[in-house]
Amino acid sequence: MLTPVPAAEALLRLDDYSAVIDARSESEFALDRLPGAVNWPSLNDAERASVGTEYTQVSPFTARKHGAILVARNIARHIERELLDKPKDWRPLVYCWRGGQRSGALGLVLGQIGFRVHLLEGGYREYRRAVLADLERLPGNFDYRVVCGSTGSGKSRLLQALQARGAQVLDLEALAEHRGSVLGLVPGTVQPGQKQFESRIWDALRRFDPQRPVFVESESRKVGDLRVPTALIERMREAPCLRLDMALEQRVELLIADYAFFVHDTKTLCERLTALRMLRGNATVAAWQEAARAGHTHELVRALLVEHYDPGYAQSMLRNFPSLATPRLELAWDGSEAALERAAALAIEAG
Repeated sequence: MLTPVPAAEALLRLDDYSAVIDARSESEFALDRLPGAVNWPSLNDAERASVGTEYTQVSPFTARKHGAILVARNIARHIERELLDKPKDWRPLVYCWRGGQRSGALGLVLGQIGFRVHLLEGGYREYRRAVLADLERLPGNFDYRVVCGSTGSGKSRLLQALQARGAQVLDLEALAEHRGSVLGLVPGTVQPGQKQFESRIWDALRRFDPQRPVFVESESRKVGDLRVPTALIERMREAPCLRLDMALEQRVELLIADYAFFVHDTKTLCERLTALRMLRGNATVAAWQEAARAGHTHELVRALLVEHYDPGYAQSMLRNFPSLATPRLELAWDGSEAALERAAALAIEAG
C-alpha cells in the first residue's frame, strides 16, 4: 500500500517510521537529507546524467525507456540487499526531490510487495521549506543558558558533562564539525554544507522539551564557514550566561590536549596561523610560526591566548552577550574531572 503524506504530518511523525529512504542520487543525498535517512538511489549521479543527455539530445521517450531499465535494476538491487529480512509491518517513508517519479517508482514496488509505504508529498523540497520555517519559529520555544568563558576554558567539555547528566544541550560546534576559530577545523575533516547544518540544528531543536532549559556555547554568527540561523543567535544573545573560568596555564594545557594534532602537524598549524597576519601583523605571526616549528608549544599557545584570543574574546562577549556582565552563575574549573562534574551539577541546579 502506498500512502502520500503531507510534509508537515510526515515530519511530526518522523521517528515513527521504520526507515526513511532517500531515492535521490548520492550527491544530492550528501548535500542534505532528512534526519536518519538512508540512500537508495533510483538513479545514481552517472545514470541521471546519461538519461538527461539522452532526454535533450535524442528524445524524451527514448530517455524514459532507458531510465526505466536503470530504475528497475536499482530497485531490484535495493530489495535484494536490504529487504529480504524485513517483516511485513516494516513501514518506510520514501522521498526524492519533489516526491515524483524516483520515489514513486520505489514506493510503488515496495507497496506491491505488501509493505505500508508512505510517500513524502513534495519530497525533499517541501522538507527544506518546512525546516527553514521551523528555524524561524522553533528557537523561540526555548529558554537558553549560554556557557561563556575564555578560549580554552573547557566550554565544550562542560556541555558534554551537562549532556551526560541528562541536560538539554545544543552543541553547535559538534553539529558544524568545527571548533569555532581559525584553528577550529580538524585536519582531514570537512564541514557539512549549510543546508545539512540547518537540518542538524532543526533535528536537535525538535527533540527538546520547552519546559527545560537548553545549554549552548557562546558562539558567533558563524561556526567556521557555517551560519547559525538568525532566530537562534538572537535568542542566545538575549539569554542568561554562565561564566566558566580557568587559569591561564591550565587553559594552555587543555588546548594542547584538545589540539594535539597540531603539535604533530606544524606545517598545517603554520598555514592556519597565516590567516591572522592582517589582524596581528607579519612579525607577530612569523614569531608564532617559528615557535611552532621549534616545538615551543606551550609558549606558542600562551602567546596566542594572551595576544590574540583573550583580547578579542572579551570585547566580543561584552558586545554580543550583554548578560555576561552579570552572569547567572560563575563556575571555576581546574581541569579535573571532579571539578567539571561539580560545575555541571551546579549549572543544572541553577536551571
